[in-house]
Amino acid sequence: MPAEAALPVTVSPPPAFAARATSVGGSPVREILALTGRPGIVSFAGGLPAPELFDTEGLRTAYDAAFSASARRALQYSTTEGAPELRAAVARRATARGLATGEDDVIVTSGSQQALTLITSALIEPGDVVLVENPTYLAALQCFALAGARVVAVPCDEEGLIPEALAEAVVRERPKLLYTIPTFQNPTGRTLPGTRRAAVASTAARLGLWLVEDDPYGDLRYEGAEVPWLAAHPGAEDRTALLGSFSKIMAPGLRLGWLRAPAALRRAAVIAKQAADLHTSTVDQLAAAHYLAAADLDAHIAGVRAAYRSRRDALLAGLAGVLPAGSAWNRPEGGMFVWARLPEGHDATALLKTALAHEVAFVPGSSFFTGPPDPRTLRLSFTTHTPQEIARGVARLGAALTEHGSRW
Repeated sequence: MPAEAALPVTVSPPPAFAARATSVGGSPVREILALTGRPGIVSFAGGLPAPELFDTEGLRTAYDAAFSASARRALQYSTTEGAPELRAAVARRATARGLATGEDDVIVTSGSQQALTLITSALIEPGDVVLVENPTYLAALQCFALAGARVVAVPCDEEGLIPEALAEAVVRERPKLLYTIPTFQNPTGRTLPGTRRAAVASTAARLGLWLVEDDPYGDLRYEGAEVPWLAAHPGAEDRTALLGSFSKIMAPGLRLGWLRAPAALRRAAVIAKQAADLHTSTVDQLAAAHYLAAADLDAHIAGVRAAYRSRRDALLAGLAGVLPAGSAWNRPEGGMFVWARLPEGHDATALLKTALAHEVAFVPGSSFFTGPPDPRTLRLSFTTHTPQEIARGVARLGAALTEHGSRW
């Protein structure tokens, strides 16, 4: 019999992506990092810990210990909340910093970025208002945008959030939460004073507001007195989610962070985490717990601080000789970033193209703003390069500024 003729097949496209998947842009920081990966470039762009400062031998020993103690446990599923010994270690460190914390107050997360995502999932409905500093951490803006939040900037000055402006915004906008990085903020490097933290906690208690305190940089203090966490202030006890990370003090490749939150919010975050990844890597948690038990993390952090302090100082020393007259920049007491502002009429995004030709990079500040950006701003990270490399990078930045300025 003759073969039947093939019938034409109608092909229909699959349904469209969710609106949030197409409305939220990618990270300009990640795109710049892709451009700056070639050898020889001095990059002030990425907020990356210095890999030569990782305690590779200590961490290797910790992984060996995790397998030696129980390979079956290290390679098995675990509880969503996290390994008890790591949660207990986090609680002890938080308590030592002045915030009484028990093991049950803590959830281990896959980096502090996941902790932010879990809190957002637990609290934010599409259309809810989230208050942020201006400028603020770019990935937080992405997280809130993906959740469908309406993000509103709270006015800031050189010290950070202005408490009176926060109170006005809460009354006017009726937000769900305030997201803040009070200590060595990304991108500005500034630290919110204790008096303002107390005012923020009081406002949250009086007007009804969740607080999300992101603290990935707090251990990296180079000078000045430590300021208590926002979560430690009266009024903040029952409404603050404190996010922490091991990325900046151990290694970012571990992808280990933690969340300390009130019981009801913590339970909601656990459910969100079960839906996201069930639990954070068991072997990484157990290795981190062994490391914290066997190594002197505070001594390691002291070495990291000393190295980063000299790198910060090298960057600050060089900027005065290359930035145009009328520029301004801060002197952060810790963290990873210096925030600079060029004179009126300058555009840091346009400057970046010239800078890349001179084999130096930075992040234009515009991406970190909610609402109209300040195009003159730039974020400079000082942690990845030695003081000698930083000096070369600053000289290249100066050459780029000279070339770029000649075009005006």
